[in-house]
Formats: sequence, C-alpha cells, structure tokens
Amino acid sequence: MTEQSTSGRARGAGSGRRRKQRAKRRKAPILIAGAAAVLVLGGAGLGYVYFKLDGNLKGVDINAQLGTERPVDVDNGSLDILVLGSDSRSGDNGAYGKDEGGARSDTAMVVHVYEGHKKASVVSIPRDTLIDRPACTDEKGTAVPAEHRAMFNTAYEVGGPACAVKTVESMSGIRMDHYIEVDFTGFKKLIDELGGVEITTTRAIEDSKSHLDLTPGTHTLDGEQSLGLVRTRKSVGDGSDLGRIQLQQAFMKAFIEQVKDVGVFSNPAKLYGLADAATKAIRPDSELDSVQELMGFAKGLSGIGAQNVHMVTLPVEYDPRDPNRVVPLEAQSKQVWKALKGDLPIPASATKDTATGQAGGVVK
Repeated sequence: MTEQSTSGRARGAGSGRRRKQRAKRRKAPILIAGAAAVLVLGGAGLGYVYFKLDGNLKGVDINAQLGTERPVDVDNGSLDILVLGSDSRSGDNGAYGKDEGGARSDTAMVVHVYEGHKKASVVSIPRDTLIDRPACTDEKGTAVPAEHRAMFNTAYEVGGPACAVKTVESMSGIRMDHYIEVDFTGFKKLIDELGGVEITTTRAIEDSKSHLDLTPGTHTLDGEQSLGLVRTRKSVGDGSDLGRIQLQQAFMKAFIEQVKDVGVFSNPAKLYGLADAATKAIRPDSELDSVQELMGFAKGLSGIGAQNVHMVTLPVEYDPRDPNRVVPLEAQSKQVWKALKGDLPIPASATKDTATGQAGGVVK
C-alpha cells in the first residue's frame, strides 16, 4: 500500500488544471457519469432548465471530510476521478435485493484523463479485493477504525464516499480530483431515456440472478437489461467479479459511443429528458454539484471517444487463503499507479499474467 502525503489541494472541475485549496466550497461510468456530464452540457444550453437540473444534484463535500491528509495534488493538467456504482437496496433499488441498512460499492473505476484531455485510462478495482482499509470518518462524523484484509467495497459501506476516496488514495498514492456515484435505479432510467445501448454478444448469457437472457448476436439493451448485464457474474467466465468487470468495461465503451452518436442536440425535448435523468442518476462531489460546474467538466471530456479509452483491471491474483477473494499483485499494481501518477500510459507488463475472470470478448 502506498502511504499518503500530509498535504493536498483541491482541483478544478472544468479547466483541466489542478487548483489550490479554497477556504470555502463552491456551489459523471467517459463512463456513466462522464456521459451524464456530456448530456448536461447540451441541456444546460437551454437556460430555463438550470434551476430544475441544479435541484436534481445532491453533492458530497469530499474535501471537507478528508482535510489535508491526502496525496500531493500534482499540477500536470490531468484529472483523476473515482466513479462508484452503489449497490444500495433502499428505495426503488429494493427490487434488486433486501435492504440491510447499508450499501457497498458494487463497481469502482479510477478514471485518469491525460493532459490535453484527448485520451483516458480506466482502472477497475474488483469489489472483492482484500486491502488495508485506512481509518476514516463517516458522513455523520463517526470514526471508523482501520482494518487489515478488508474487502475493498466495505470502505463505502462503513464510511461512505469520503472513506471510499480515502481508500483509493491510500492504495494508489494519487489524489482524486472528483468523485461521482451512480445507483441502480438512476442507471436504468438513464439508459431508457437514451433509447437503449447496442451491444453484440459472442455467446449466450443466461443469468437467473440478474434476470438476463441473451442469445448470441446484436441486441439493443433497455435499462433493465443493461443493469442485468453489468451485474451478471456467475454465468460468464469463471464466475468471479473479474469476469463481470470485463462485461462492464465492454458495456461502458458501447455506452460512450451511443451517447456521442444519439444526435440528441437537435431534439430539445429528448435532450431535456436525458439531462434530467442524468442529473438524477449521479451523486457528485461538491465541485460538480451544479449544472455550471458539470458543463465545465463535460467540456474537458468531450474530445474523448471509446477508441481513446484504455480499460484495465487492477492487477490481482486469487487469494491463496480464500479463492472467493483477490489480492493486489504489489509490483504490478505499483506499475499501474506510477504510470497514472506520471500521466503516462499503463504498460502492458502491468497486467500480464494476472487473474482476468475469463470473460473477455463475450460482449463487444
């Protein structure tokens, strides 16, 4: 694990420059959240919707909760964003399982946007990864002790967004510029407003738990089917979370292209529906919790297409003590984080001979 620095600065939302920390706060997976921001960019051009869309956004002040004990904020023009998919079963999400009073990060991706904002790397962190979780303070101010060999997704469960960010920063040594969270219901509604996402399967996918039944071939998935695909686990590859990550990464690339090609900017009614769904689907950090701030963020991502997004999974191996868990490969994980910290491409050697989940190529 990489130790944290004792200094840090807040970063800019739209300029692509890392900015100094301010005394007061201001008033998303290129992924679901990034594409949501692109949609908001167009919707914000309709001045009368500002107030309505602003009211949809509920931010979380990560900077205030974490204070100064964070990695150094490197001013090199790049951006690092933690995107989480929450598996909360509260409210409308109760259709996907019993509400047991907590939520975990079902999906976690570190999005690194390179200087110039023309390309990006995405590192998926398996939720079953065993890590050393740092001590945190939850959203109510309650102290949460550190834990050795904790599952990665428990960070969100015990300490909320700030603890998830702190855990990723502890693992990577990289300060996160932004945090964006998407929940099940928001994801589904956004896909439906978009009109579905087209994917191609190379083999049948039948999963009783995610209620997904797809034959080999090309499909336009609605919101419910898309949610089923990104939650599918047991019926693909080796049945691990790693295989599900491979499905998620393939779906995200298809989603990016769908957003860019949908042509909503010539249809104000459809554009408003998408912008409304997008702003309801995400919970951003406090530097992205207004339409104006999301506009700046979207401008910084608008030049990135799916062909310019390199997706990898954190280098891991199955835990010798528990085959249902994975542990980071220390040397290769350091390669990944060192590359991103230096705004460099992730070397192929970093992910060579790592556990994969064996579901690559199932979805195109």
